[in-house]
Amino acid sequence: MLSRPGDFAALQELGKVRSDPLVVVRFRGTGLEATRLGLATGKTLGTAVVRNRVRRRLREVFRALTPEIGPGWDILVIARPAIVGADARTIAGTIRRLLHRGGVVKGNEA
Repeated sequence: MLSRPGDFAALQELGKVRSDPLVVVRFRGTGLEATRLGLATGKTLGTAVVRNRVRRRLREVFRALTPEIGPGWDILVIARPAIVGADARTIAGTIRRLLHRGGVVKGNEA
Protein backbone atom coordinates (compact mmCIF):
# COMPACT_ATOMS: atom_id res chain seq x y z
CA MET A 1 0.00 0.00 0.00
CA LEU A 2 1.31 3.44 -0.87
CA SER A 3 1.47 5.59 2.22
CA ARG A 4 4.48 7.93 2.15
CA PRO A 5 4.12 11.43 0.73
CA GLY A 6 7.29 10.89 -1.29
CA ASP A 7 5.73 7.92 -3.08
CA PHE A 8 2.70 9.99 -4.05
CA ALA A 9 4.98 12.85 -5.18
CA ALA A 10 6.98 10.46 -7.38
CA LEU A 11 3.77 9.28 -9.02
CA GLN A 12 2.73 12.89 -9.59
CA GLU A 13 6.04 13.81 -11.22
CA LEU A 14 7.10 10.63 -13.03
CA GLY A 15 3.93 8.59 -13.41
CA LYS A 16 1.71 8.10 -16.42
CA VAL A 17 -1.97 9.05 -16.24
CA ARG A 18 -5.09 7.48 -17.70
CA SER A 19 -8.53 8.85 -16.89
CA ASP A 20 -12.21 8.08 -17.20
CA PRO A 21 -15.36 9.70 -15.76
CA LEU A 22 -15.21 7.21 -12.85
CA VAL A 23 -11.51 7.30 -11.91
CA VAL A 24 -8.09 8.72 -12.66
CA VAL A 25 -5.29 6.16 -12.56
CA ARG A 26 -1.63 7.16 -12.11
CA PHE A 27 1.05 4.49 -12.37
CA ARG A 28 4.76 4.01 -12.79
CA GLY A 29 7.19 1.13 -12.86
CA THR A 30 9.38 0.89 -9.78
CA GLY A 31 11.44 -2.27 -10.16
CA LEU A 32 10.42 -3.36 -6.66
CA GLU A 33 9.34 -6.90 -5.88
CA ALA A 34 5.79 -5.87 -5.06
CA THR A 35 3.07 -3.78 -6.65
CA ARG A 36 1.79 -1.06 -4.34
CA LEU A 37 -1.65 0.54 -4.44
CA GLY A 38 -2.79 3.95 -3.27
CA LEU A 39 -6.39 5.15 -3.10
CA ALA A 40 -7.61 8.74 -3.04
CA THR A 41 -11.24 9.31 -2.12
CA GLY A 42 -11.95 12.98 -1.54
CA LYS A 43 -14.85 14.54 0.29
CA THR A 44 -16.56 15.31 -3.01
CA LEU A 45 -17.65 11.64 -3.01
CA GLY A 46 -19.84 12.09 0.03
CA THR A 47 -19.81 11.14 3.69
CA ALA A 48 -17.19 8.95 5.36
CA VAL A 49 -19.47 5.94 4.96
CA VAL A 50 -19.64 6.47 1.18
CA ARG A 51 -15.86 7.06 0.88
CA ASN A 52 -15.10 3.90 2.86
CA ARG A 53 -17.49 1.87 0.68
CA VAL A 54 -15.73 3.16 -2.45
CA ARG A 55 -12.32 2.23 -1.00
CA ARG A 56 -13.53 -1.29 -0.17
CA ARG A 57 -14.85 -1.73 -3.70
CA LEU A 58 -11.59 -0.50 -5.23
CA ARG A 59 -9.49 -2.83 -3.06
CA GLU A 60 -11.67 -5.75 -4.15
CA VAL A 61 -11.13 -4.84 -7.81
CA PHE A 62 -7.38 -4.92 -7.27
CA ARG A 63 -7.54 -8.25 -5.46
CA ALA A 64 -9.14 -9.69 -8.58
CA LEU A 65 -6.60 -7.99 -10.90
CA THR A 66 -3.50 -8.96 -8.89
CA PRO A 67 -2.69 -12.08 -10.97
CA GLU A 68 -2.69 -9.96 -14.16
CA ILE A 69 -0.50 -7.19 -12.76
CA GLY A 70 3.16 -8.08 -12.55
CA PRO A 71 5.41 -6.95 -9.71
CA GLY A 72 7.10 -3.58 -9.70
CA TRP A 73 4.29 -1.04 -10.11
CA ASP A 74 3.04 1.86 -8.04
CA ILE A 75 -0.63 2.54 -8.83
CA LEU A 76 -2.74 5.41 -7.51
CA VAL A 77 -6.49 5.41 -8.10
CA ILE A 78 -8.25 8.74 -7.64
CA ALA A 79 -12.01 8.25 -7.37
CA ARG A 80 -14.35 10.71 -9.06
CA PRO A 81 -17.92 11.37 -7.85
CA ALA A 82 -19.48 9.25 -10.62
CA ILE A 83 -18.01 6.12 -9.05
CA VAL A 84 -20.51 6.26 -6.17
CA GLY A 85 -23.41 5.19 -8.41
CA ALA A 86 -21.46 2.69 -10.53
CA ASP A 87 -21.77 -1.06 -10.07
CA ALA A 88 -18.80 -3.31 -9.29
CA ARG A 89 -18.57 -4.76 -12.80
CA THR A 90 -18.37 -1.29 -14.36
CA ILE A 91 -15.68 -0.18 -11.91
CA ALA A 92 -13.62 -3.32 -12.51
CA GLY A 93 -13.91 -3.02 -16.28
CA THR A 94 -12.95 0.63 -16.24
CA ILE A 95 -9.86 0.13 -14.09
CA ARG A 96 -8.78 -2.91 -16.08
CA ARG A 97 -9.17 -1.00 -19.36
CA LEU A 98 -7.18 1.99 -18.10
CA LEU A 99 -4.38 -0.22 -16.79
CA HIS A 100 -4.35 -2.22 -20.03
CA ARG A 101 -4.03 0.98 -22.07
CA GLY A 102 -1.09 1.96 -19.87
CA GLY A 103 0.67 -1.39 -20.27
CA VAL A 104 0.28 -2.44 -16.64
CA VAL A 105 -2.17 -5.29 -17.36
CA LYS A 106 -1.35 -7.61 -20.23
CA GLY A 107 -3.82 -9.59 -22.31
CA ASN A 108 -7.26 -8.73 -23.64
CA GLU A 109 -8.72 -5.33 -22.88
CA ALA A 110 -12.22 -6.68 -22.23
